[in-house]
Amino acid sequence: MGDSLMDGVTSIMLLPDDCLCFIFNFLDCRTDRESFGLTCHRWLNIQNLNRRSLQFPCSFGIVGPSSLSQSCTDINSFHLYRILARFQQLEYLSLSGCVEILDSALSYLKPYGSKLQTLCLDCCFKISDYGISLVGDGCPFLTTISLYRCSITDAGLEALANACLALRHVNLAYCSCISDSGLRALSQGCRELQAVKISNCRGVSGVGLRGCSSTLVYIDAECCNLEPEGIMSIVSGGGLKFLNIASLSCSNFRNGLEAIGNGFAARLKILNLRMCRSVTDASIVAIAKGCPQLQEWNLALCHEVRVLGWASIGSNCHNLKKLHVNRCRNLCHQGLQALRDGCKELSVLYMSRNSRISDTALELFKLYRCNVEIKAEEVMSIGPNWDGIDYDEST
Repeated sequence: MGDSLMDGVTSIMLLPDDCLCFIFNFLDCRTDRESFGLTCHRWLNIQNLNRRSLQFPCSFGIVGPSSLSQSCTDINSFHLYRILARFQQLEYLSLSGCVEILDSALSYLKPYGSKLQTLCLDCCFKISDYGISLVGDGCPFLTTISLYRCSITDAGLEALANACLALRHVNLAYCSCISDSGLRALSQGCRELQAVKISNCRGVSGVGLRGCSSTLVYIDAECCNLEPEGIMSIVSGGGLKFLNIASLSCSNFRNGLEAIGNGFAARLKILNLRMCRSVTDASIVAIAKGCPQLQEWNLALCHEVRVLGWASIGSNCHNLKKLHVNRCRNLCHQGLQALRDGCKELSVLYMSRNSRISDTALELFKLYRCNVEIKAEEVMSIGPNWDGIDYDEST
């Protein structure tokens, strides 16, 4: 009788692997997932096979002085080999902050990294063009790569563009050795490109993006040496929705920004011109008329914008919801009145230290536009995350 009772006993340990995989994928809590793998070797293998993302303790999601001080120096080729061999279904891998990792370590991506879609190599200072070519060989389905502060050149970008045709999001911020030649290879080779960060790339003028795909909706080119022809190239794809060219370095730009309003950027929704001190009314008028879908516009510290520019914004920016005018020296009571009488969708006005605006003009604005929130804070960065952008042809 005892034997018959034992025959009727069921146990979760008797479930086949596919059922256990199904159960594991329903575990939302990280602690539960880790505990699952501690049960036995069989369950550990199931956990390994179902792991999709991996970020080292030294990796950082937000780059800043504090995160740079926490970099990891002891991740080497052997560690990466062991990890990739163990987790062979990875789709996301961050090695950011692994400052001592060498090109040779990336050779293990070929046998084990074929399913990777996102790779972060921020501040991997010893990764060179050769390492990037190994990434291209091992990760043909890569859609997102972050190379912030990496020592790569145009040769590395060309190798990446030739191998990873499905790339959509690319972060090249502070890659000081790249130029328009590398950007040209990227924009022409990767026709599904959606977002590119080239901020603080001083060797870039923008012409490398001429003829880019209409899928390119996000460009961050803050602190670049852009030229008027480069601006025309940046908007040439016709699909741009977010553009950051804050702190434009070229001193002789003047009316070069008029190209943004020439019709190719008609879908633009967010524009950051913060600290573009030489931008003139002519450029503001062209953009206000040529970008009817603008919803947020940062003009903080744009000292050359005068009454004509503010009046054009009020008359033409019918969808504008957020406007930044902090420390604009030539925003006076007439300019504020133009904004008050126009911009019917405006909900937030960022304004501080505007010495030419009287208390009376400010109170009148509040009286007539009581639905507009006036904030004294100065916002340095606007817009969505670069790697969260998706191309939508309908918008």
